[in-house]
Amino acid sequence: MTPRTAAPPPAIAVQDLRKRFGTTAALDGMSFDVAAGKVTGFVGPNGAGKSTTMRVVLGLDTPDEGQALIGGVPYAKLRRPLGHIGALLDAAALQPGRSARNHLLWLAHSQGLGTKRVDEVVEQSGLGEAIRRKAGGYSLGMRQRLGIAAAMLGDPPVVMLDEPFNGLDPEGIVWIRGYLKALAAEGRAVLVSSHLMSELEGCADHLVVAGRGKVIADTGVAELIARSSGGRVVLRTSARAEATTALANAGGTVAVTGPDQLTVDGVAAENVVRLLNSGGVPFAEVSAHRASLEEAYMDLTRDSVEFRAATAATSTATTAGIDGTDGGAA
Repeated sequence: MTPRTAAPPPAIAVQDLRKRFGTTAALDGMSFDVAAGKVTGFVGPNGAGKSTTMRVVLGLDTPDEGQALIGGVPYAKLRRPLGHIGALLDAAALQPGRSARNHLLWLAHSQGLGTKRVDEVVEQSGLGEAIRRKAGGYSLGMRQRLGIAAAMLGDPPVVMLDEPFNGLDPEGIVWIRGYLKALAAEGRAVLVSSHLMSELEGCADHLVVAGRGKVIADTGVAELIARSSGGRVVLRTSARAEATTALANAGGTVAVTGPDQLTVDGVAAENVVRLLNSGGVPFAEVSAHRASLEEAYMDLTRDSVEFRAATAATSTATTAGIDGTDGGAA
């Protein structure tokens, strides 16, 4: 009988972290794993404990309880840690009077790395000739690129970035989204903290949602969106009142979500089409509602936000292939 081999440890394992700063509980049992080969988004409202968790992973803060491991080992016990985990927590943490290239050379030298590797990460990050300028004159977006280049110096299997989209122009956002996906495709574990749900929706495979110092959701992005979509139907019609009456009489809950748009709960899409056709109510489209990642996130964190503004959540819909061409088109 072939002996069973033990599964490798998670790339990052956060285990029951608890941390207080005075009377404030920053972490209250934070636990999750980060797997290799995926981009994992780490999101949550202000005060959720994201930054503190990342600092504990890197040994910058000591938890009151619990531990954080990188490949089964605490950060403090890693020899030449840049070869195990590359991290960007603060794009402003650099010497402004030093050129960006010298900044990278200094970091590389501290880890026994040579000039060739510096040139490689400069090319990957798109810094170009700007690498010879003083880092103090960099825009926030350029500092983000420099920080990512520094994180990749050791060619690490684990990458952890805090708000890497901040300050990037549209071209930069497209670049980093593709770059993160490429890193995961190479088998690396990528943990990305961000408040820009739309950008995570474009690159994240998995999502860890934090609230009040603990994990409130640990799920695949596709599964989260499907769950939040909840079988709702989006209807486009020029006869909102008539459609609302017909669908409400059939047990549906109807909300106006646009000048010619209704969102319907409790009535399947095919039944919406049948009811409208039988009642002679004109419509242009019936589609399955697909929640955005932003909408799914807002649903999850509604009870974990300390400060709330009076804003409406946005949503999107994608066509499910059912329209008004069978006799119900306006």
